[in-house]
Amino acid sequence: MKTTRYYVSRKNPLTWLSSAMALTAAVLLILTGIKTEALSTVNLLFQIVLPVWVCLGFCFIVLVRGQKEFYRVTKPVFWGCVYFGQIALDWYRRLQKEPALVDTLRDSYRLFAYLRYVLLCWLLYLVLYVFVRLILTGKVKRNLFLPIFSAIPVALLICDYCMDGGTVLSAVWCAKTANLLMAGALLLISIAMTVFKDNKYHPTWGDRSDGRLVRSVTGINLLLGYFLPTRVGSSNNIRDSVEIGAIERYIHKKRLEGMEGFGLMHFFLACYVRCVAKYPGLNRFISGQRVYQRDEDVIFVMTVKKEMATDGEETSIKLHLNVHDTADDVYHKLNAVITEAKTAEEDSSLESVMGLFSCIPGLLLKFTVWCLKLADYFGKLPKFLLELSPFHGSVIFTSMGSLGIPPVVHHLYDFGNLPVFLAFGRKYRKTELDANGELITRRYVDITMNTDERTVDGFYYAAVLKYFHKIARNPSQLDNPPEEVLRDRD
Repeated sequence: MKTTRYYVSRKNPLTWLSSAMALTAAVLLILTGIKTEALSTVNLLFQIVLPVWVCLGFCFIVLVRGQKEFYRVTKPVFWGCVYFGQIALDWYRRLQKEPALVDTLRDSYRLFAYLRYVLLCWLLYLVLYVFVRLILTGKVKRNLFLPIFSAIPVALLICDYCMDGGTVLSAVWCAKTANLLMAGALLLISIAMTVFKDNKYHPTWGDRSDGRLVRSVTGINLLLGYFLPTRVGSSNNIRDSVEIGAIERYIHKKRLEGMEGFGLMHFFLACYVRCVAKYPGLNRFISGQRVYQRDEDVIFVMTVKKEMATDGEETSIKLHLNVHDTADDVYHKLNAVITEAKTAEEDSSLESVMGLFSCIPGLLLKFTVWCLKLADYFGKLPKFLLELSPFHGSVIFTSMGSLGIPPVVHHLYDFGNLPVFLAFGRKYRKTELDANGELITRRYVDITMNTDERTVDGFYYAAVLKYFHKIARNPSQLDNPPEEVLRDRD
């Protein structure tokens, strides 16, 4: 299903005019606070501090993030609705406390009628916020409703202003002018916003910086995130053997083409990327009990030794691949990252951060790690930490073949969001009967995959493995980009 997302351009004069109105409203609200005598703490927070923060936040989102993350404007809109509702509620409280004001209403029925007016105001502000939220998140396709609903509070505020706007620069005048400017800013920006037409996915509420939320998962997949809260407790192990006769011939051909060191690691990684192109569910992950998708960004994680010795230093590498990458692309990207990691004279950024954590006392370190887990649960880890972390990625590979041992069955990490751990072991020969009943010796490599069953079911992984074997029988198809790249559901 195609989603509708909006943005505002800084080239549009309405964008700047809307921001200028919001900024002017913030200045007038500050003047209101200065000119109002005996302002209570509650009124200071809800009628001065809150709307000033709303105006400044509105300006920042519109001008700085409006071209990519305009949906975030729903947050200042929500708190703006709270502010306007608080104004009506505060006036009702004044009617209760000041008998003179009640007398002007002639009887208590008018007071009750005003309470109904307050409730109606809150209801209208709630409806306005819901419409803004539904439109900016793409659930309502036509944005014509937003200017119409935004024009209603503007019209009401104009009527109120004309009835009693107060003298210029008085507290009443500043407050009412600021309110009118705030409502007008929302009206102008609702006219200025434009639909993305690049046919790409654009993030919205619920998405993470490293993945988009899969909103159409089945009920059982949604509940599995809560019934099986840990990645270790929800992991499944798959063992398989891959016949590598065609793969070895392909590796030999690539080396003759000048790709020195091209080996099984490059092939398996290129093959995995090609599987993601056909089966995008392979690139899902679980975080915060919800399913996310990385789409075309395949993040490969691997631990490498700088020296092949028992006391050799280890370091982690992280490689971003694209589902359109060929085997040649994978070879050059992977070799560049490995060479950089092995030849780096100074400690990597990851090792520097880990060294910094090791200096923290034990109890405080435990609290620090808890804070990191909490931030990761809600998708609030800074991007630079996500990039450094070896626990966040699409797949982690380990080669036991270079050590001459079978593949390990490695657990998944509960911290982070790695959904697949793939290991492959040493090469070995096996004598079998061919189709004609004659003995033949073939070469194999055993692989093990630990997978998170909460992302996709076993049938899906079975289809992936069958496709994996299909590529292994004809590796030359990895020389060209995939004919078709499928996109996971929304």
